[in-house]
Amino acid sequence: MRTMMKMKKARGFTLIELMIVVAIVGILAVLAIYGVRKYLANAKTAEARNSLGQIAKGQASSYESESMTSNMLPMGQSAALSRALCASDPGNPVPALTSIQGKKYQSSPADWNKGSGSGTTRPSGFACLKFTMDQPQYYSYSYTSTGTNGAVNDTFTATANGDLNGDGVYSTFSITGSINSSYTLNMAPNMLEVNPEE
Repeated sequence: MRTMMKMKKARGFTLIELMIVVAIVGILAVLAIYGVRKYLANAKTAEARNSLGQIAKGQASSYESESMTSNMLPMGQSAALSRALCASDPGNPVPALTSIQGKKYQSSPADWNKGSGSGTTRPSGFACLKFTMDQPQYYSYSYTSTGTNGAVNDTFTATANGDLNGDGVYSTFSITGSINSSYTLNMAPNMLEVNPEE
């Protein structure tokens, strides 16, 4: 009787039980790896979303600021307030798309100040938007506008393109805005995202 009990206690797991445990652990590992990869890709895309949000806020701030002539006004004369979109950036895109394919790029201040203008002209592009990046970046940014005289239906588009895995397929984030008939700048309520985790 004691021998039978010792044999039952000494008995180990069967091969089927071990295979079931290995299969469950394998499934959990696959799910964990997928979740971590998705989390990391989502964390990297936060750069593009945050940066485009800052660019849109910079455009709204620039549009609301007064940009009148710097000449003296004669007595009894007036100058019209001038609200306008920032002109397109002459250095689009920052950086070139090949600089961010599967890697990070460290931009310089000069990359963002190509449209800084002179003392008498209004800055354009990222200089007008007061947008720069001093940290390494995964995305390439561009800014274009269709008009700079504050006319109805003038529009702007800010875009971020990235290639996180270096396969040549780019993810694109963009936000747009336009001047409506009451000369108010309207922003799109949401960003357009194409292949966001590519």
